[in-house]
Amino acid sequence: MNCDSKTMRLYAVTDRAWTGRQTLYEQVEDALRGGATCVQLREKTLGREEFLREAVEIGALCRRYGVPFLINDDVSIALESGADGVHVGQEDMAAREARRLLGPDRIVGVSAHTVEEAVKAERDGADYLGVGAVFHTDTKTDVSAMPLDTLRAIRAAVNIPIVAIGGISLANVERLTGSGVDGVAVVSALFAAENVREAAGRLRAASERMVTARSE
Repeated sequence: MNCDSKTMRLYAVTDRAWTGRQTLYEQVEDALRGGATCVQLREKTLGREEFLREAVEIGALCRRYGVPFLINDDVSIALESGADGVHVGQEDMAAREARRLLGPDRIVGVSAHTVEEAVKAERDGADYLGVGAVFHTDTKTDVSAMPLDTLRAIRAAVNIPIVAIGGISLANVERLTGSGVDGVAVVSALFAAENVREAAGRLRAASERMVTARSE
C-alpha cells in the first residue's frame, strides 16, 4: 500500500489504556469510520501470540477500509501479520535494517526530532517521518515540545511526508498551520474520547483545514 501525504492526515496510534466500554478493535473501527487515514498498532505489554493475533485482526479491518496498517517497533510481527509496514523510533531498529527485512514494498516510518535524524531516515529508506513532540505530552515525559521552526526546517530538508505527533488535540491542531506537516498523529485525543468516531471526524476536519491553510 502506498504512503503519501494524504495518508498522514489523521494517523491513529492505538493505546489500550482507554479500552473498557469498547474493545480496541471496536475503537479502531470507529476511528476508521470517522476518517482515520492510517493506523499504527502500538503494544508494549501484550505477549507475542496475543499481539500477533490482534495484528492479524486489526490489519484485516484496516484493509476493509483501504487504510494503511502499521506495527510499532516489531518488524517480525509486521511480517507475520501481513501488515503494510512498521514504525520505528530512534532507539528501536535502524530504518535501514527495517527496510532490508521488510523489502521495498512495505512502509517504513521513522521518528525524528532533528533535521539530522530526518535526513538520515530518508536516506536510509524511510517512507515518512513522525516528528515531535510538537506539544507537551504526558506520553513522553522526557521530551520537550518542538519549536515550529524545527518542523519547518525538517520539512525543507526532506521530500517524504511528515506527520506531527505529541500532545495534539482538537484545540491545538490549527497551531501547526504553516509548519509544513502533512497531518497529525493522535493517541488520547482519539482513543480517550467519549465518542471515538465523532472525535475522528472532528480531528480529520481540523487536520484538513490546517494543511489547506498551509498551501494557500
